[in-house]
Amino acid sequence: MFVSLILKGGVIMIPIILGSIIALAIILERFWALWKIRLNIPRFAEGVFHDIEKGQTQKAMERCARVRHPIGNLFRLGIVNHHLRRNEVESLMEREGDEQIQYLERYMSALIIIVGVEPMMGFLGTIVGLIQAFMTWEQMGTNITVNALAAGIYQAMITTAAGLSVAIPGFILYHLIMGKIKHHAQEMTYYGNELLDLLSQTQEGGVR
Repeated sequence: MFVSLILKGGVIMIPIILGSIIALAIILERFWALWKIRLNIPRFAEGVFHDIEKGQTQKAMERCARVRHPIGNLFRLGIVNHHLRRNEVESLMEREGDEQIQYLERYMSALIIIVGVEPMMGFLGTIVGLIQAFMTWEQMGTNITVNALAAGIYQAMITTAAGLSVAIPGFILYHLIMGKIKHHAQEMTYYGNELLDLLSQTQEGGVR
């Protein structure tokens, strides 16, 4: 049944199916990437801050190295460069944070392009199917039958349904993933500023 519908959808179904496969691969890869870096950031930050307050900079850096979350690299960069002026450390951390967020957003631009193109491909299939149906009607004239029109009408309906079936869940999942990435970015910004404040306060106390 499923294969039959695909065949009736015509050649336009090829890019629609390819787009759905690529979109699914991106979604699964990004969910896996976000799952791998899961971390209780407030608890992690509290531990790092505690180490710094006790002057155990090396221990804090080791704690940062053990986590997969981008905030580990962010904190470690700030601690390593704590001897610099605050605005210099802040600039370094902002650059690192931007790079980490760009990594988390990898392939997402491709996903949103696919989500936008899929329904348009479906509508293109609709137009092609209707053209085919009307051409058949023109050729057969008064002898036209429903069976003769069916192929074009099938293509029109199937391609539209296929394009929307890919685009709608893709759109929802795109925003779910981007929302999660935005949450990571906000936490990194907040606790990064907390780290900067702490390093500024302890710099004169001989943080090593």
